Formats: sequence, C-alpha cells, structure tokens
Amino acid sequence: MITLRNLSLQRGTKILFNQINITINAGQKVGFIGANGCGKSSLFALLHQQLHQDEGDVELPPHLTIAHVAQETPAVSTLAIEYVLDGDQELREIEADLVAAQQAGDGMREASLHAQFEAIDGYTARTRAAQLLHGLGFTVTEKPVNQFSGGWRMRLNLARALMCRSDLLLLDEPTNHLDLDAVLWFEQWLKRYPGTLLLISHDREFLDNVVESIAHIEQQQINLYTGNYEAFERQRATKLALQQAAYQKQQREVAHIHSFVARQRWSYCPAPLQSLFIRAFTEGLHNPARRI
Repeated sequence: MITLRNLSLQRGTKILFNQINITINAGQKVGFIGANGCGKSSLFALLHQQLHQDEGDVELPPHLTIAHVAQETPAVSTLAIEYVLDGDQELREIEADLVAAQQAGDGMREASLHAQFEAIDGYTARTRAAQLLHGLGFTVTEKPVNQFSGGWRMRLNLARALMCRSDLLLLDEPTNHLDLDAVLWFEQWLKRYPGTLLLISHDREFLDNVVESIAHIEQQQINLYTGNYEAFERQRATKLALQQAAYQKQQREVAHIHSFVARQRWSYCPAPLQSLFIRAFTEGLHNPARRI
C-alpha cells in the first residue's frame, strides 16, 4: 500500500500539491492525468525519492522494489540483451557472486547461489529479456546499444525497466516511441504485471485498456476515480453537472436575498447593517462550482 498523507510539494514559487491525501493499494493499476505542469512527473520523482516533499508523509512498504524508465541512455557498447538483463539487479549480483565462488573453489557457496538463482528464475532470464525486446519491436538482440537511434534506445530503457522484478512500476508517457504493434504487445504485458502500476499517459485508448483507476490532478489536489478513462469521463461529467446545478441554485438564492432587502426599503436600517444581513445568508452557502 502506498499512502500520501497531508502532502504538500512546491517547485520554485509554484505550489503543485497542497495537503493531499491518497492511498493506492498493492497491485492497483492507476492512470495519472491532468494539465501539463500540474505535477504528475514531480509526483513520480517524489515516489522514486528524487524529490522530497515540503510537508506531510510518503508511506511506502519496506523493501519496495521500484522500477522506472530512465530518460537518457548512455552510448555504451554493451549488447542490447545484456543492457536489458542489467535491469534485474539481483540477478546480476548473484551472477557475479557465482563467478567469485567458482574462482574461489567454494562449492557450498556456489550451491547456495545456484539455489537463489533458480528461485528468481535466473535460468529463464535471457529468454525473458529476448521476449521483451521482441515484443517492443527489436529484430536483433546482440547489437551494441550505441548503434541504436535515440528512439530505439528509449525502447531499450523501457525493456530494462520491465526486466526488473519490481513491486512498483512508474511509467511516464511510455508509448511515445512505440509503434502500434509494440503498444498492443505492451498493453497485454501490463495487464499481466502483478505489481502496482502508476502510469502517466495522454493516450486515452491506452489508459482505457490498461488501468482500473484514474487519479485526476487539478488545483493542487488529487481525486481518485474507479474505472478506466472512459469511466472517469462519465463520473467527471456527472460531478460537474451537479456542481453547476448547485452553483446556479445558490445564485438564485443570493438574488432572492438582494431582492428581499430592496423590497423592504429599510430606511430605518443603516446600510452597513443591511450588508451584514446579506452576508449572514450568503456566507453560509457553499459554492462548489467555483472549484471546477
């Protein structure tokens, strides 16, 4: 479970979040939407501990493994499939320990490491990495990273993030460099992903096919809606209609109060007292439509 409690975040002079409270359950798939600059990417940076909140708490489960897509790819000569395999840090650590144990002739240590390797499906890792690359449109897996163009390097970063056996996957516009076939494959992969998925995307169809909740960021708050993007739009339209109706009703009540005061011709009542009378009625009225 991920909980943001009374959280506030400011970047420069701009307040992004003001005392927000939201809980995301383990295994939940949530799409984050909102106007550009509302704080979606900053929220992800906060969860990945690249930023720190100004107030409040970020509560994450202990030993949570977080995967995200790097925005830059170094021009390294590492082969594509090896670069993707590097996304599973524990796998690489066990492989290095195995080499050390073999060189030291430590049979017991080597046997223990082989058991750990099997427990994390290490023997299928290369096959799984190749499947990720194939699904994302790669036809070769032994080509050096520095021989791919920028768009294909971003796909490598995505494959590397998917290779990580994560509990929480943070994806910020992950379909930007994907063609249709890759997007369709990616949708199916995300549906099978067992961890918690937090996704930023402007692709409504992609959101509809992947997420089960929508987190809408507006006016420094986050409102969580159940269902995909299409369901969010229906709920949002209903909410706005109710707010508009409430606002119009309030305006009629205010107009009625002003009309009542004018009809009374309170010559005996000073103008300041008339203003107090009107304020006493209007200040108690809610004005939800102004928060649209």
